[in-house]
Amino acid sequence: MWLVLFPCIAALFQASHGWPGAREMMVFCLGAFLMRSAGSTINDIADRNFDAHVERTRFRPLARGQVSVHRAVFFFIAQLLCAAGLLYFLTPFTRLMALAVVPLVILYPFCKRFTYWPQAVLGAAFNWGMLMAWGEINGSIPAGAVLVWLGAVAWQIGYDTVYAYVDARDDVQIGIKSTALLFGKYGRASIGAFYAAAVLLWLGGGLLVGMKVPYVVVMALIAVHLFWQISRLDLQKPSLSFNLFLHNILTGVLLALAALVGTL
Repeated sequence: MWLVLFPCIAALFQASHGWPGAREMMVFCLGAFLMRSAGSTINDIADRNFDAHVERTRFRPLARGQVSVHRAVFFFIAQLLCAAGLLYFLTPFTRLMALAVVPLVILYPFCKRFTYWPQAVLGAAFNWGMLMAWGEINGSIPAGAVLVWLGAVAWQIGYDTVYAYVDARDDVQIGIKSTALLFGKYGRASIGAFYAAAVLLWLGGGLLVGMKVPYVVVMALIAVHLFWQISRLDLQKPSLSFNLFLHNILTGVLLALAALVGTL
């Protein structure tokens, strides 16, 4: 949830060039919560037969038969309807953007059946709220905002690949694809490359949208933090991979902080 929310808050800070209004903050926080929840639900529906064979996920309600598929589908629809209620508070342009992300949310769980890049689809969907924030506040999406969004996508590919290494052995057995299986023994260098791309895109995009010197300082802290993650990464230790994945919540906090102080 935090990994969805903090990049969105960062975009709100950048688009507002300071603190956004209470209405925008509330709508986007609720939207992040509801769409992240809906994404989890459709993912568990799609993966229910796979999850039962993966150590980390075998106790999920659908995987163990605790909840029926019909009830899960009903819950998913209810989540989407709640999220749709927020559209009333958005501009027509932002409403169209919100509707555009729904197919991505639904498509993501099925991507891992036919592509090694489901993390890229997830990154686009996860961070779509960043573009929506600019659309809502600014009425348009400048090139710099797109670069910052692409940076978030690159960051997501990096940290979600770390996460995918937790399940890599199980995924091989059940035929699920991921960037972890694609990168294999080159995972550490590949993840590092995506983290580096994220920082560069955040830096360049931020400067294009008017971020000031404090933004660059916090970007340097983010770079150090991500480098520390890579230095600690051991692809043969799933528990360590999971802990390093969770450290990206701090990365999200720093990203939002950079956007806020960059307006000073």
